[in-house]
Amino acid sequence: MIPTPDLSHLTAKDYDHVYEPAEDTFLLLDALEQDEQELKDLSPKISLEIGSGSGCVSAFIGKILGPSVLYLCSDINPQACGCTRATGTQNKVVLDPINASFALPLSARLKRSVDIILFNPPYVPTIPDEMSDAQDARGISGSWAGGTDGMNVTDVFLESVEVR
Repeated sequence: MIPTPDLSHLTAKDYDHVYEPAEDTFLLLDALEQDEQELKDLSPKISLEIGSGSGCVSAFIGKILGPSVLYLCSDINPQACGCTRATGTQNKVVLDPINASFALPLSARLKRSVDIILFNPPYVPTIPDEMSDAQDARGISGSWAGGTDGMNVTDVFLESVEVR
């Protein structure tokens, strides 16, 4: 069993601004653990997490795959980027946070180069204005406000992903 990353360095003040790992996060960790061998068999070079928040998910996959992988972690929330970097340090995994929507500033360079994409998207149904305001504000509400059917942010992301 792979231990959940140590998040003891994060405080209640951090969680006022950054999504605190919850059931959805732990379900994702469980799925990654179940696929541990398949992930290793990929021999990945680049892992990209969209919406890294606390950094828990990337730190976890970093424990699975080890230091030979580049762990890019994007988040629209600058405080989340700081938490992601700190979580990597706390767990001895080098995480490279990027303060950006998806990984747009790197999209041309990363085109067809990412081996693993991780995304625990905002999925709570909200009115469209609430979702767009949350994304524009780049704060904690951007981590859960998913639009009319909870799929708006996911749909935008999926439209930009190319399969190798």
